[in-house]
Amino acid sequence: MKKIVAILIKSRTIITSSLIVCAVFFLTMCMDKKETGSEKKIEYKDFAGSESCKSCHKNIYDTHINTAHYHTSELPTAKSIKGNFEPGSNFFPYDNGSYTAIEKTDSGFFQVEYFGIKERQRHPFDIVTGSGTKGQTYLWWDTNKLFQLPITYFTQAHQWCNSPGFPERAVFKRIITSRCLECHSTFISKTSPPEVPREDFDKKTIIYGVDCERCHGPAAEHVNYQTQHPKDSTAKFIINPAKFTRQQSLDLCALCHGGSLQKTKPSFSFVAGDKLSDFFTWDTTVQSAANIDVHGNQLGLLKFSQCFIQNNSLTCTSCHNPHQNQKNELTVFSQKCMGCHNKEHNNFCTVKVDEKILQNNCIDCHMPKQASTAIAVFLPGQSVLTPSLIRTHLIKKYPEETAKYLSSLKHAEK
Repeated sequence: MKKIVAILIKSRTIITSSLIVCAVFFLTMCMDKKETGSEKKIEYKDFAGSESCKSCHKNIYDTHINTAHYHTSELPTAKSIKGNFEPGSNFFPYDNGSYTAIEKTDSGFFQVEYFGIKERQRHPFDIVTGSGTKGQTYLWWDTNKLFQLPITYFTQAHQWCNSPGFPERAVFKRIITSRCLECHSTFISKTSPPEVPREDFDKKTIIYGVDCERCHGPAAEHVNYQTQHPKDSTAKFIINPAKFTRQQSLDLCALCHGGSLQKTKPSFSFVAGDKLSDFFTWDTTVQSAANIDVHGNQLGLLKFSQCFIQNNSLTCTSCHNPHQNQKNELTVFSQKCMGCHNKEHNNFCTVKVDEKILQNNCIDCHMPKQASTAIAVFLPGQSVLTPSLIRTHLIKKYPEETAKYLSSLKHAEK
């Protein structure tokens, strides 16, 4: 009898221990998911707005509002719209005799289709997308749906042009999806069911630009806590990308700079720090850098670069400061290169040019601007596409580009 009791007690102990282990395991899993935000549905009320960051992080805020990310979407104003509204420069003609005029009136900014002097339709500039670094395109609201206007501004040519991929006629009904907005805004609420292809949005919930909360997560809880506990110097309820693993950091940028991604969960579900593959499937057809366009998949090109392959800590933010506008700061980026490529490491540039010149510009030789096939437009009166020239992130030797750069130096000396 005593033996049976002992066996029962031992069995109960094993079962109880097993249950405790299982409970701890599942609780840990739940806690991990909550911390990364993977299972939490993000809502508009979770956001504080980047203005709320200003009181504690003024210097960072003041520089960030000048970045291309911050201005990747905004309301239309005479300042935010980069194109020319002056007569003679404010229209795009089509071969069929019609044209689209870009007009500024007392009631706003419009794109208007005309045939001769007869107006066919007009729709407003409701949202400006694109900072103007490479160009801008414009969206308009039809009730709760968003559509793209037919005319885009192309910075490279300083001209209005037919929006990329549009036919040779005025089309005002190209649908804008939540996936488009996921890379051109911080948040918007979708009101239509998942199975509806033409999505409805709550326009009151749009947070323009890629702002602080796109990379640091929704901050309402953080702002409320820090406001109530101003002496607590340890940040609570906020994501700090500086503490990310390499993969977390790459995933955050890859959301919009990682090529063609097919979403498996609703747009805006991914939060900084999450695993991107939990929300998207990667394009597995890309086998070489030759198949990657210079627009939209900077990470894909970077991964084929020896700089990335041989350095297991290199990420996008190794070179890019997301809080600052570093456009055309070739010297700043070149100094990043010098961190690895220098005389001490015996791998400094061997081109026979003044060393100061070399230190100021690694970029034009090793990351030259190349023609994009994804962003190419028809300019007025042209039948051949004009590509956007974008810096490649495939870092390597480009002998022809080096020759061009050296030639430009000789011309500058004359």
